[in-house]
Amino acid sequence: MKQINLLFCLFLITCHFAFSQQQSEKISGIYYKFSLATTLTINEDYVAFDDDDSSTLLEPSALFVNNTIGYQFDRRTLIGLNLEYDWHSKQGLHFFPAYLSLQHNLIAGDDNLFIRGGYGTLLGMGKSFEKGNMYKLGIGYQGVLENNNSLLIGLDFTRKRFGYRTLEGLSSVSIFLEFMLF
Repeated sequence: MKQINLLFCLFLITCHFAFSQQQSEKISGIYYKFSLATTLTINEDYVAFDDDDSSTLLEPSALFVNNTIGYQFDRRTLIGLNLEYDWHSKQGLHFFPAYLSLQHNLIAGDDNLFIRGGYGTLLGMGKSFEKGNMYKLGIGYQGVLENNNSLLIGLDFTRKRFGYRTLEGLSSVSIFLEFMLF
């Protein structure tokens, strides 16, 4: 009988150590995200089937560089604090938005389809930066890489209101590419 009890105790200890070595998948916690985005416009000087390859049909007209720190609640919901630099080359405008964003994964798994939105303020960082407010709506795809890091790609619609009494506005649709460390 003592041998059976000893064997049973060894079995329980072995199972405890075997299962405690397995790491559970991380589904919530703090994340950092870096993003590059651009707005494309049609080149009016482009001629189709021209031998001169110096011009392209689409040209970038704005550049967005974004840093986000946030919290992922579960597989579907993320919230973030964003600091971004926006440069609209055609209009010669500079913006520095600070905004909160919310992302919801419609399909949750290794590959996610998501929608997101954000609202915040355009900080006046100097004379060349416009003050005002902005909102952003987007849709995209998130592919999970090793160690729960992710690569995100998609489209964002951004509306900025600025100028004297925020009477001027600028709307844009941009293509983004983001890398998320989780």
